[in-house]
Amino acid sequence: MNNPEVTMHDSQPENDFIACTVAVEAATIVFALVKRVPAPFRSLADQIVRAASSVAANLNEGNGRFGRDRFNHWRIAYGSAKEVDTFLRLLSGAGVVDRAQAKMASDLFDEVRAMTWRLLHPKES
Repeated sequence: MNNPEVTMHDSQPENDFIACTVAVEAATIVFALVKRVPAPFRSLADQIVRAASSVAANLNEGNGRFGRDRFNHWRIAYGSAKEVDTFLRLLSGAGVVDRAQAKMASDLFDEVRAMTWRLLHPKES
């Protein structure tokens, strides 16, 4: 009988959509950053997790769509990446997350925004 753990792990396709790959990397940093955020900041931590997840999810979903629907998902991803940056600055400024890790995540999300901008404006690139 197949081992489900091996089967499930091995069956995941490789994703060569670079913007999504970078968004997942950045989101992973964010998830680790907010694991132990103090209670008064939990709502911000919850929002940043949703926003960071939205960036990768919308980039990938848009990549599988066509026409205006594709651009709509990419616009949402772009906006969510800006939202993540705001939450990172708030949490970092409050001193509840590691500033260096927040900067690393912010820089990655900035790269994602740049890539997404180019996806949304292909003739200007």
